Formats: sequence, C-alpha cells, structure tokens
Amino acid sequence: MSDACAGCSSAGSGCTPETCGTNPQDEKIKKTLGRIRNKLVVMSGKGGVGKSTVAANIAVALALAGKQVGLLDVDVHGPSVPRLLSLAGTQPHIERDYIEPVAYNNNLWVMSLGFLLPSPKDAVIWRGPVKTGLIRQFISDVAWGDLDYLILDCPPGTGDEPLSALQEIGPEAQAIIVTTPQGVAVDDVRRSVTFCEQVGNKVFGLVENMSGYACPKCGHVENIFSTGGGEALARETGVRFLGRIPLDPEVARSGDEGYPIAKLGQDNATARALGEIIKPILALAN
Repeated sequence: MSDACAGCSSAGSGCTPETCGTNPQDEKIKKTLGRIRNKLVVMSGKGGVGKSTVAANIAVALALAGKQVGLLDVDVHGPSVPRLLSLAGTQPHIERDYIEPVAYNNNLWVMSLGFLLPSPKDAVIWRGPVKTGLIRQFISDVAWGDLDYLILDCPPGTGDEPLSALQEIGPEAQAIIVTTPQGVAVDDVRRSVTFCEQVGNKVFGLVENMSGYACPKCGHVENIFSTGGGEALARETGVRFLGRIPLDPEVARSGDEGYPIAKLGQDNATARALGEIIKPILALAN
C-alpha cells in the first residue's frame, strides 16, 4: 500500500492508486452497461395506460425474434412484471456478489422487486434514495451478461424511478412512451416527452395503447372511445409514432393469466399492431 493510500477509508478493499476515488459500484454499472447494446426505458406520465403490458410484450417479442433480452421492472410500489409473465412466486438465485435474473425462456431474463418480497401483500414504503439504491443494485449486481436489449419498465410519472433509471444508464438510454388516446392521458404524457428532453435522453417512439375496441368475435376495430391522441402528440412533439394497439379483451385476460399476447402468434389486429411496433426496435440491433 502506498503512503497516499494509508489513511484512505477504502484501503484494503481492492482500491489501487489508479482507481482511488472511484466508486466500485459505479465501475460495476459501467461494466454491465458496456455489455448491453440497446437500452430502452418504457415510461408514461399517466398510470393505467398499459405500460407494463407493452413493456412485457415488447421484451417477449424481441426474445422470440432471437434477440438476447433483459427485462428490468423498476416499479417499486407496484411490480407487475412477475404476474404478466407467469413468474409470480419465483425467486432469483442470489450469491454473495451477484444475483441471477429469472429466466423466462432461453433468450429473456427478468428481474423485479416482486421476486424479493416475502408476500405479494407487502407494501413497499420507501423514500427516493432507497429506490435509487435498488435500481443501481439491479443494474450493478444482476448478472445480465451480453444483451441485445435491456428493457426497463418504469412506474408512471416523472419521479424517482424513471429519473434514476435514465440517469444511471446515461444519455444512450432511449424512452418508449405509452399513452392512451384520451386527452386527459395525452396531457400527462406530453410531460414525459418534456422530461426526457430536460434530462438529455432521446425518445425512441410513442405507443398509443387502448386505441379503439377490437371485437373478439370478428376482429373489427371500432373507435368507441377516442383515437389518434397519441399520434397527434407524436406529430406535435416531433417524436416517432410507433403505432396504436386496440383495446382487446384478450390482452387483459392474458395479463391476468400470465401469458403475453406476443407469444400466442395470433393473426389479429392486436398482434399485427405489436408486430409493427417491434419492427423499428428490431432494426436497432442490425
């Protein structure tokens, strides 16, 4: 140990004169992110727009296309990814210095606080710094390996979790923003676009979910609610419009029962909409 290191509080922890003053966890995060080609943060300024359903189906569709995918659920207070993928009750393997993500299939690995809670009834009552610490740990300590995509599912709003996610990953992270067509949702989601601009991250695209109603018998999409609000917002803000997903009873049922609609291989309006949304995302890996 050099004289300069003798009084350092990190002495003996593996720190060297060359790395003195660096945060070991920052170095682990940098190393982890260096093995991931594309980072996409799925977010929305409004709750109840189906954001987690969209995130889970994007991840599954990419995995079915042969890509290596990680899905990180950073919704601390309402982690829904385990249920959406029929992984509720699963526990990750934890070693002293790393956590193995839960395998959904050979191409998709998942991590969520929902895997670590003793009971699904437990409320998580945490302030911002603790939530930020968890997100950092899920990036630094989870053994993600080499990935084509890391998809992060954030809670609604522009608070601690989406801010921490974008800040930890850095400017290379791109956002996929989900809205429903109604004006009350579009007003809140507009703030998500501004949020990304202010923190310095690009918006990859915008998805309009629950756009029209897909009849389960004939497949016809009827605009019983409003439609086009998300597409109008995309034009207004200069953001790419990825597509609109109809309100489909099968999507709601698939979420409750834990089988992603993207896995069914159906030929209907919802499946075709997801296919169009996936195309530009797949192009990122080419």
